[in-house]
Amino acid sequence: MRLLRRMLLALAVLVLAAVVIAALAPGLLAPADPLQTQVRDALLPPGPGHPFGTDQSGRDVYARVVHGAGRSLGIGVLATGLALVVGLLVGSLAGVSPRPVDAALMRTNDVLMAFPEFLLALVVVAILGPGTANVAIGVTLAAIPVYVRLARAQTQVLRRAEHVEAARILGVGPFTVFRRHVAPGVLGALSVLATIGLGSSILAAAGLSFLGLGPTEPSPEWGLMLAGGRNVLGQAWWIAVFPGLAITLTVLAATFLGRTLRARAEGRRA
Repeated sequence: MRLLRRMLLALAVLVLAAVVIAALAPGLLAPADPLQTQVRDALLPPGPGHPFGTDQSGRDVYARVVHGAGRSLGIGVLATGLALVVGLLVGSLAGVSPRPVDAALMRTNDVLMAFPEFLLALVVVAILGPGTANVAIGVTLAAIPVYVRLARAQTQVLRRAEHVEAARILGVGPFTVFRRHVAPGVLGALSVLATIGLGSSILAAAGLSFLGLGPTEPSPEWGLMLAGGRNVLGQAWWIAVFPGLAITLTVLAATFLGRTLRARAEGRRA
């Protein structure tokens, strides 16, 4: 079992590395133009010239999947990073505040946590309107409550730690104590959670794009490509299957890596 876990971990890292390369330098993996249309080549099945086939407009599906990694991963990383920062600030504030302030912040957070993340993101985007930026905002706001709760819990544990009490006794200021002794520990716990949350953010962003609330045609984006291929699934399955596989493999790889890191951080075997 240990060998199997190591193999799966290596596979997850390879998948994420490939996705990162595709996001940062898509031309290295797919030199073809993802926006170039060729009507006479429409709906070609996977073959030597087009390994993932072509779509209804004759665009190369492989090139679109590779170039779409930048948008899909970018939204996920941006949303996760912003949620981590806001969660750190609000959760830490709640953890060191007097009881009335702590209670007010956490009751508000509990209300937001009562809604599924995707539903909350959907409501936010429905209010703000469709678009890539609004999708990122919606996914960020939906992810924040989890980080707030963890940051508060970690802050309350660390503020009672012996080395923190010793720093206070020595006359170190509250802000310095928090910056040097509390914030790094809270940030470490949130970073592990963010690795798991990255997959959820990518999936939520793809879901919103699938519903037509994200990037618009002809932008290469995995959720949008999945939506574009659903009506011709019986005739040209490859249009939807390959972006769907990209989403699935990326989310599984990020989640597995995050769970492995969390298990090791907790002192358990991954």
